Amino acid sequence: MRDRFGLPASLAGTNHLGKQLAAKRRAKAKSEALSDTEAVKPETLTATKRSRTKLVPLKNNFPTRSAKAWFKDNKWTPFGFQMETWACISAGKSGLLHASTGSGKTYAVWLGILDAFAKAKATSPAGLKVLWLTPMRALATDTTKALAQAADEMGTGWRVESRTGDTGATQKAKQAKSLPHALVTTPESLSLMLARADTAEVFGGIQAIVVDEWHELLGNKRGVQTQLALAHIRQFAPHVLVWGLSATLGNLAEAARVLVMPSPARDNFVLISGIEPKTLTIDTLLPASIERFPWAGHIGLKMLPEVIREIETSASTLIFTNVRSASEIWYQAILNARPDWAGVIAVHHGSLSKEVRTFVEDGIKSGALKAVVCTSSLDLGVDFLPVERVLQIGSPKGIARLLQRAGRSGHAPGRPSRITIVPTQAIELVEAAAAREAAHAKRIEARTPPDAPLDVLVQHMVTVGLGAGFAPQKLFDEVRTTHAYRDLLRDAFDWCLQFASDGGVLAAYPDYQKLVQDDSGHYRVINSMIAKRHRMSIGTIVSDGAMDVKWQSGGRLGSIEESFIARLKVGDVFSFGGHVLELMRVRDMVATVKKSKRKTGIVPQWGGGRMPLSTELADATLALLGEMAQGIDASPEAVAIRPLINLQIAKSALPTPQRLVMETIVSNEGAHFYCYPFAGRLAHIGLAALIAWRASEHDPATFSISANDYGFELHSALPFAWEKLIAEGLFNPENAQEDIVSALNASELAKRRFREIARVAGLIFQGFQGAPHSTKQLQVSSALLFEVFQNHDPNNRLLTQARSESLRQELDLDRIRHALERMHTLPRIITTPARFTPFSFPLMAERLRETVSTESVSQRLEKLAAELEKNG
Repeated sequence: MRDRFGLPASLAGTNHLGKQLAAKRRAKAKSEALSDTEAVKPETLTATKRSRTKLVPLKNNFPTRSAKAWFKDNKWTPFGFQMETWACISAGKSGLLHASTGSGKTYAVWLGILDAFAKAKATSPAGLKVLWLTPMRALATDTTKALAQAADEMGTGWRVESRTGDTGATQKAKQAKSLPHALVTTPESLSLMLARADTAEVFGGIQAIVVDEWHELLGNKRGVQTQLALAHIRQFAPHVLVWGLSATLGNLAEAARVLVMPSPARDNFVLISGIEPKTLTIDTLLPASIERFPWAGHIGLKMLPEVIREIETSASTLIFTNVRSASEIWYQAILNARPDWAGVIAVHHGSLSKEVRTFVEDGIKSGALKAVVCTSSLDLGVDFLPVERVLQIGSPKGIARLLQRAGRSGHAPGRPSRITIVPTQAIELVEAAAAREAAHAKRIEARTPPDAPLDVLVQHMVTVGLGAGFAPQKLFDEVRTTHAYRDLLRDAFDWCLQFASDGGVLAAYPDYQKLVQDDSGHYRVINSMIAKRHRMSIGTIVSDGAMDVKWQSGGRLGSIEESFIARLKVGDVFSFGGHVLELMRVRDMVATVKKSKRKTGIVPQWGGGRMPLSTELADATLALLGEMAQGIDASPEAVAIRPLINLQIAKSALPTPQRLVMETIVSNEGAHFYCYPFAGRLAHIGLAALIAWRASEHDPATFSISANDYGFELHSALPFAWEKLIAEGLFNPENAQEDIVSALNASELAKRRFREIARVAGLIFQGFQGAPHSTKQLQVSSALLFEVFQNHDPNNRLLTQARSESLRQELDLDRIRHALERMHTLPRIITTPARFTPFSFPLMAERLRETVSTESVSQRLEKLAAELEKNG
């Protein structure tokens, strides 16, 4: 059995055995020399045939055979895609390797690099030769260990180290004097390295750059930051090879182009797919009885007994939730149900401290923990070979996320993976079956790369100016080699340069005069305080203000959003990090706590908690409903939910890809209009606001709005003539953007987005370590800047970016337009049920949560659900 790097479980961490293998390998090398070097077999070169380039293995460099010998000594047989990758790297090609999680991608690229660039003797010259970028600091430690072990056993003499935000000051000081041959780092730490004055010396010897988990960076500004860094390094090492590793991507060709754009030889680029199939089981934990199932979209705790039984049957289980608050709730629920599991179950999410997360990760690897409740913090490639089972609480909301999490079990080549979905409400049974069908059909979501975000460019300009400085024309040409800025116009570049130099209308304030042009025409950062602040602010990860949570006795537990702590008073009890805590005091952005004797407490709520259903999964779900409308129950999930589907059909109609279903219901609360476009939560929020605004233009009214992934509700005091309004063009996609801007407080949306853009562009300083600014301070600062720009510089390009991003990302404007086009053209059914239907009930519940307390919601929903079931 092998881990994600190809190592048998029995060899993990056995340094003495590694040294013996390395010595044996060096002895064999002397006798075999290069006689064992084999010509590359044609059948292994499918990708290189497409590139129409003849491969010639490098000579006198221990090529290909060294990797094969290393595999042979470990009694492994390399896969075809691994040998293909070795050959391509040997031929000087860059590429993107796409293969399933745990199939051996890391060794495919790493051994190819060692073959091509590392010397056989331990006297390899010093200097940085390989950069290995990882999107998460948690991955750096595991990756560094695996790369270092292989390099050592192959006798390369290479030092492999990591450098991230978790790296200690002593280690960073040593690296400042002497960098290792290979450095595992993050995009943020790499950008920080670009701020060094000796960038040409540091990066001049770079021979290869590997971007791990490329799919996690491609669709966001961190990916843009990576593109800019690669383009800058190319100026010092024009022939550097660039390789990306990915496991779950729907737009592979585009992903490859984005990654390789900085290369002048991008036509010499290959796309390699791992062809070895991996057994994947996706099933669903079915409820014992659909009648008692929580229709209202609760977090599924009624399935707790079934979940505990699943945990009991496996030695090690990861239980994924979509949000951190759910992970806290599920951990406490499991512990309360099984107090004898104290010490063998844990919780893991991104708000916990590094020490806590590391402790949990080590417990998984060693097999000491039976179960861990976690979020996306464990989605990526940390090697957890002992994990047997993966449970997904609620819908995964996307196919890529489902596959990524499934790969946490059986995380080695040839080992089967299994993930079990635990629905939190009845309709998620259909989602689960649809997700399985889409996953097996490889209908994976595309990651759309951002297009020319100017806030990232402004930050990059200051970073480069802080390093060796730059000439404007040269930097403009360099930036244009990236995919993100391939169409950047010179006037936009000059605006960013001017803005980074004087802050535009903020020119009177020295803090915004970051770049200064010297006599040679180069731009540099010369102010030491500006330099210090910028180094502390590099990066594009922006989160709401967080407050440290520390024990009264000493030690840090993690961080919680300031807005949550602000609602508490001293003595209040809350759950966090698997503990029930009592708040002792709040001072200087630190919440001091102690353990409470109570068993339960308030659960923190983190921003961004409701991820929308992806287009692929929404379409698959709607298609499955279409089959069920025809009486086809092709899965266990469909059979289980059939009574509920029959009730929906009897009371109203079932949404399908061929028709749009709407419902109008009159209750004691007023008039309700329900619509089911299946466009995802974000799009439905915008759609509901747009349609409410258009309807009120005809007949003035006040609407209450609720939305989920399946549809939306418009609640008004009096009924509306919806059929007439629809016939007159209520769903017309024309002027959708203008109407949405009118329907919503677009200025407030843009202001909220501008807060993030201002941080990335360096307009807002979040404070020094140990003395961060509060969320309120940051909000006031960004709001003030927003007003200044809006009143005195209305054409400010960062304002324009904020307005665009607020519509495109917060409301999903493209998806709204697509949904409107379907709603406008599809055959439509408007039903008038006497009572709430299974599809309308969750939407009504969403609205109730916004208007009454938690206790009142639970009581009312139980009463309404019982009434619906009784009369169904």
